Amino acid sequence: MSKKILINGNEFEFEDNLTLIQALEFADIEVPRFCYHEKLSIAGNCRMCLVEVKGAPKPVASCHFSLSDLRPGPNGELPEVFTNTDSVHHARKGAMEFLLVNHPLDCPICDQGGECDLQDQALHYGINKSRYKENKRAVDNKNIGPLVKTTMTRCIHCTRCVRFTSEVAGTGELGAIHRGENMEITTYLEKGMSSELQGNVIDLCPVGALTSKPYEFQARPWELTKTESIDVMDALGSNIRIDSKGTEVMRIMPRFNEDINEEWISDKTRFIWDGLKSQRIDEPYIRKDGKLVKATWDEALNKVVELVKKTKPSKIGAIAGDMTTAEEMYLMKLLFDKLGTDLYDCRQDGSYITNEFGRASYIFNPSISGIEEADGLVIIGSNPRIESPVLNARIRKRWLTGNLRIFNIGQENDLTYDYIHLGKSPKQINLKNMDINNCNNIIWLIGDDVFTRNDADDLLSHIVLSAKKTNSIRDDWNGIAVLHKSASRVAGLDLGFLPEDSKKNAKYIANSKNVDLLFLMDADEIDADNKYKVYIGSHGDKGASSADVILPGACYTEKNGFFMNIEGRLQQINRAVFPPGNSKDNWKIIIELSKRLKKSLNFVSFADVRKDLQKKFPIFEDVDVIQAADHSQLSKIDIKNPKLNDVEFENSIKDFYLTNPIARASKIMAECSMQKKNNGNVNG
Repeated sequence: MSKKILINGNEFEFEDNLTLIQALEFADIEVPRFCYHEKLSIAGNCRMCLVEVKGAPKPVASCHFSLSDLRPGPNGELPEVFTNTDSVHHARKGAMEFLLVNHPLDCPICDQGGECDLQDQALHYGINKSRYKENKRAVDNKNIGPLVKTTMTRCIHCTRCVRFTSEVAGTGELGAIHRGENMEITTYLEKGMSSELQGNVIDLCPVGALTSKPYEFQARPWELTKTESIDVMDALGSNIRIDSKGTEVMRIMPRFNEDINEEWISDKTRFIWDGLKSQRIDEPYIRKDGKLVKATWDEALNKVVELVKKTKPSKIGAIAGDMTTAEEMYLMKLLFDKLGTDLYDCRQDGSYITNEFGRASYIFNPSISGIEEADGLVIIGSNPRIESPVLNARIRKRWLTGNLRIFNIGQENDLTYDYIHLGKSPKQINLKNMDINNCNNIIWLIGDDVFTRNDADDLLSHIVLSAKKTNSIRDDWNGIAVLHKSASRVAGLDLGFLPEDSKKNAKYIANSKNVDLLFLMDADEIDADNKYKVYIGSHGDKGASSADVILPGACYTEKNGFFMNIEGRLQQINRAVFPPGNSKDNWKIIIELSKRLKKSLNFVSFADVRKDLQKKFPIFEDVDVIQAADHSQLSKIDIKNPKLNDVEFENSIKDFYLTNPIARASKIMAECSMQKKNNGNVNG
């Protein structure tokens, strides 16, 4: 139901289920606030959002006041709201004065300076001196882990952090003790925070009480160059902003995108930046007498040419890692096609997933935001909290609203929401065990690890059959939702960066005696036993340590490129800084290699590469658009009487913080991993 109201003398019409502060935002009227946040429950304790309502005896908190509570005048006049009167201004100044009673005057050294809500609003509503002569309170700082620094004397008790850990993260690790002026925000028994989303409390804190511990005293916000990009720590495609200073990435922040990550990012996304400059490969290397020695680019490339020329094309393979761009895979595919071999794979985990049955068989079809429309969820062989923490928060958000039945088949884990655990093996995927007959929009969430099993085809066939029986696949809803862990996986499947023979997957390519020469593009999560290996990448991890030739490339903050997220949405990363030392863009390395092999790809610029990619694969034309998948192709998955075995589902991620070479190079991630192993004990 809509409702007409007057705001500062102007007529507006809104839905009456809105709060007054929401209506004012829709009317483009700025209202100061500290405790209010649109993604959290309403606390109403800062009183900065006071407005005047005609007929009310005193100003009201607009965050707590519903439009449905507004009453017409005695003669049916429209309800009136005022935001710019002297009484409103005086009330807000009074609230600000109280907030500043105990706040320290340490803006010059506070890391929040320049980005502080209290600082900004004090400019408009603060006073130049205090009427209080008493000593300011002092509160001990809390050690809550390696990520969040606390300066609790600055805390204004807005409770945003408490509500976030309780409502969004689902851990409830922060709470308040004592009352009034003596109130303190702390953790239970002073343990460290364990949530994979804890860094978001830094953004939520409107003052400098919670700041980034690793970023402490590193830079001021006005010194930073800001670059919009996409996260590649998982396949969700969270929108991020990379803040750099000179040649270094200083921090990574979330960007708002309601359809994907809302305004949250995981801690691995946020704090991995120190790993970008650690253990970097910035010079080419060649293995001589069993040892890797520095070489020039000419020497290294000529060595690769020598290895290729003395190897039969049928014995040359390539594996793309989890952070490889679409353009890089496309170029490598073109080069290998010219060499006369198709032994390339984008599935370094040894997955058997293919593009044989169309996009609908390998993307998150309901979409990320579509989770909020689901009334049934079946999780199969996945731990969403570890594989994609932000997506897991979206599931929790939907669960909190009620009427969502969740079933889990696989390992039991704390997912931050309740579910019915049906068992650990595929045999528990049985509709008789699930009370979902009355559910209309069921999501069948299939983990990446399902496709690394030998019975992957049977499992997929059985899941699709179950989805059809429950009417989960129809024109207006496709409940098949594959949760990839690799950011490059969907683009690789779209490109067909796969061997024609489905049995010759990455594990075959890496371990077969029939493959003598292997190219590893940022592929560090696979053991390779090939005779010769060429590594193209940024970090000295597993792939580089066993290589015969190392060609130093760029990581995701140092290049441009396309990725496809789990829902099949085309996304773009943008260069924030340049690669260090003698490193080069990966696409340039492949182009140069093609020239020396006399298999020239004839591209002059990156724009030429992208243009050709889009011409051959039109699905890469529209950025930030989901290309709808044809669910009719799922009918091709038709294994009669699929065989489900008793082998339990396993989660391949053993440590959330150490899943890729950048993470393993990060001191911050190592500290987080150690705290996790110590069960949150911050004292070791």
